[in-house]
Amino acid sequence: MSLLDKIVEKAQKDVKTIVLPEGCDIRTLQAAAEIAGRSIAKAVVLGKADEVRALAGELDLSGVTVLDYESSPDFERYADAFYEMRKSKGASKEDAAAAMKQPLYYGVMMVKQGAADGMVAGAVNATADTLRPALQILRTAPGVSKVSSFFLMEVPDCVFGNAGVFVFADCGLMENPSADDLSEIAIAAAGSYRMLTGDEPIVAMLSYSTYGSAKSDMTQKVVEATKLAKEKAPELAVDGELQLDAAIVSSVGRFKAPGSKVAGRANVLIFPDLNSANIGYKLVQRLAKAEAYGPLLQGIAKPVNDLSRGCSAADIVGVAAITAVQAQQM
Repeated sequence: MSLLDKIVEKAQKDVKTIVLPEGCDIRTLQAAAEIAGRSIAKAVVLGKADEVRALAGELDLSGVTVLDYESSPDFERYADAFYEMRKSKGASKEDAAAAMKQPLYYGVMMVKQGAADGMVAGAVNATADTLRPALQILRTAPGVSKVSSFFLMEVPDCVFGNAGVFVFADCGLMENPSADDLSEIAIAAAGSYRMLTGDEPIVAMLSYSTYGSAKSDMTQKVVEATKLAKEKAPELAVDGELQLDAAIVSSVGRFKAPGSKVAGRANVLIFPDLNSANIGYKLVQRLAKAEAYGPLLQGIAKPVNDLSRGCSAADIVGVAAITAVQAQQM
């Protein structure tokens, strides 16, 4: 059984409501039909019913709630709530109403108000557009100062990590994180790994250097980030700076980082910047034929997750299942 199959089983045991605001996209409708049909979640699609049905064609949406949010009886209440949240930032009641006419904003407000447990979007919207309403309405979780992202990776026929299961972070959001940012990403990614897999995270802070084999501003940032992560979460198995092979290959880890409790065993990989992270996950996805779910957001008060605009309907189903499990844990 794959990791995603296990996540789907978890989602089916305590069915949550997931809002899919991109009802204008056929992949979203295909995913919604499968999500509802397999009882992964209660699927709510935002859009005008006649337009959604026309786009769906022969697709069976009988188990899906299609919500014309602009004519919803909750519209004015949501607009008023958004105005109260944003009036100190200069927003007017007209601005609030205009925001609620945008499906991403309406979808996040549904999560805020408890009408949905999570939201999945990004098939037709950029990450920044998905993240903006989440930060304005839901804000960060208690004790969290930074929102970051991760990919849940499952590599077939792989002896590394947890039988090929990894979390990679941050592959989609923070471009050039500081040492403090990296420490926060590491702690959050460890929590995400534990939440979704049920296993203990083993966190490697990646670099082109292992234990001082090279020194530069780039490597020192990772050294400092490792120190901060250990101070903030002393119970966490985290080490660095480690090269990728030292992090996941036991023989290399023993040679390059003797005595490390992480080297050769890591299942959570923290990349030093967005360039290396984005390149890294796509290399593994394409060359190793890995499943890559994300970018999934961490640090928001309630689950909102992003999609790649090149995603398939199956990808949306997978991310919806992950979002449902996150909602169960929250």
